[in-house]
Amino acid sequence: MTTVLVLNGPNLGRLGSREPDVYGSGTLDDLRLQLEASGDLAIDLRQTNDEAELISWLYEAVDTGSPVILNPAAFTHYSYALRDAAALVTKAGLLLVEVHISNPHAREEFRHTSVISAVATGVIAGFGFDSYWLALELVKRRLG
Repeated sequence: MTTVLVLNGPNLGRLGSREPDVYGSGTLDDLRLQLEASGDLAIDLRQTNDEAELISWLYEAVDTGSPVILNPAAFTHYSYALRDAAALVTKAGLLLVEVHISNPHAREEFRHTSVISAVATGVIAGFGFDSYWLALELVKRRLG
């Protein structure tokens, strides 16, 4: 069974209590349960506030041949180191879907730019936890 790495960046460990008007009331555990219910793929959901750890997880995806669903959170807008690691994933021929719970383009102007999007396979944003579900459905479809 294929394992999908579902990687989450800074502050997403506070889902459920952090700005529920923007991010909803669901927690990371709720997200894990929702994604695991899809059943066809193994889900390895992780969250870190540490940029270096997130980069290491992308290296792991390359080394294990794992598709990635990535919510880089605040790193989206400025982490060129994360961008370069994400590029390694797609250059290895693996899927990397950038996801966002909210729609960054409907928020503050500094959120409108993603340094990750140009190297991602695609981007899904603005659908709450359904952004992850849609990404997972895409991964399933692409893997056949």
